[in-house]
Amino acid sequence: MKLVYFGSGEFGLPTLDRLAAEHTVALVVTPPDRPAGRSRRPRAAPVRLWAQDHSVKTLQVADVNDDSAIRRIHAAGADGLVVIAFGQKLGPALLAGTFAVNLHASLLPKYRGAAPVNWAIINGEAETGVSVIRITQRIDAGDILAQRATAIDTMETAGELECRLAEIGAPVVLETLANFQRGRLQPTPQDERLATRAPKLAKDQGTVRFDQPAGHVQSRVHGLTPWPGCRVRLDGRPLRLARVEVGGEVGGVEAPGAGEPGVLLDDRSVACATGTVRLLEVQPPGGKVMSFSSYCHGHPVSAGARVQPL
Repeated sequence: MKLVYFGSGEFGLPTLDRLAAEHTVALVVTPPDRPAGRSRRPRAAPVRLWAQDHSVKTLQVADVNDDSAIRRIHAAGADGLVVIAFGQKLGPALLAGTFAVNLHASLLPKYRGAAPVNWAIINGEAETGVSVIRITQRIDAGDILAQRATAIDTMETAGELECRLAEIGAPVVLETLANFQRGRLQPTPQDERLATRAPKLAKDQGTVRFDQPAGHVQSRVHGLTPWPGCRVRLDGRPLRLARVEVGGEVGGVEAPGAGEPGVLLDDRSVACATGTVRLLEVQPPGGKVMSFSSYCHGHPVSAGARVQPL
């Protein structure tokens, strides 16, 4: 098939690689370069860099539904459109008479929105997956064309799970295109009664409270990593928690709290409402992610220190 790909971030790169190997990617549509980092210099999206490396024509647009953009896209003469983490809604004029699919990082209709991976972990889901859907004017609400489920490891961060889902999603997209070519697609309408939302996370949501069960604390820390990050104060110093492990269990059940929630215990775990969490990986301001033991070598802390939301 001759395809136009719409996307920006790294999540779609495994699929792009497969599309380029088995189909013709005639055009890549991606947002303009955006200021990034402390210098605020324009930085190209990973998808644009991929297109550059693979000598694929690129169209950078702030508004994909602009008349000139629509003309450029239609001129590519594609048999279908593939959209992955693009960030813009494709309007009726662009979709008219075109087979267009989207790869979404959840088992729809659960977790419609911009942050499905984060919220699946934050909410303590045991599994998630990917869905390939037809694109409609309602965001993430189109008929389901294919899905693939996977278990969520309790030690997995949102960043790690997203990378795994990106690899899982690539063959599902290819399978969907093959079934379209063979006339074997079996669209399944989403059950609106089961729909849940996964709104974009804001930086001020990036913290955790310890007056919750240890399992809830772990889910939140891992669901916020790497973005927006889980920021706390340890003994008054700012710190990001990157990975924690639930402790204080008896027979797999969290035991009553081992102390006042948010207080560092003798074994360097933190007391929660029930159970404890051991701090495994942290990130000091301006530094890299490191083990909590390494952090303590340069920032000594004692039992009784408080870990508080930032």
